[in-house]
Amino acid sequence: MNETHVTLQGWLGGDVTVREAGGVPVATFRVACTPRRYQRKTDEWVDGDTQWYTITAWRGLAENCAASLRRGDPVAVHGRLNAQVWTNSAGIEVTSFEVDALLVGHDLNRGVGRFTRTSRPAAEPADGTTDDSDAVGGAEPHTGEEAVVAA
Repeated sequence: MNETHVTLQGWLGGDVTVREAGGVPVATFRVACTPRRYQRKTDEWVDGDTQWYTITAWRGLAENCAASLRRGDPVAVHGRLNAQVWTNSAGIEVTSFEVDALLVGHDLNRGVGRFTRTSRPAAEPADGTTDDSDAVGGAEPHTGEEAVVAA
């Protein structure tokens, strides 16, 4: 596999939009990444040019992004980078970068978050009976008390 994977840290440029493609949800949003550099000559931090990326998330990740992310949120995104070359209305060839997201989360360097696990529908066994013993709990907050390890 010769795919280029990237990790971006930036700010959500607008709210997440969700559509259906092939019967599955697809979320799309834009992330702005502005590098900061320290300049010794002036003894100050300076912002570089902002780079914009279009992020696409599929299925459960799409639904979780739509439920969790809002415009202006600090985010971290990891996924496959794709370059799209197209011609704009002025006849100029433009390259835009899109990321097919594998992981998305809030940037906890910028604030705190609270994780809520999503529940998945349990698959029914072939005999038609249901066994909830392996099911992940509903949307209850993760408190960290479930796994206490003795040192």
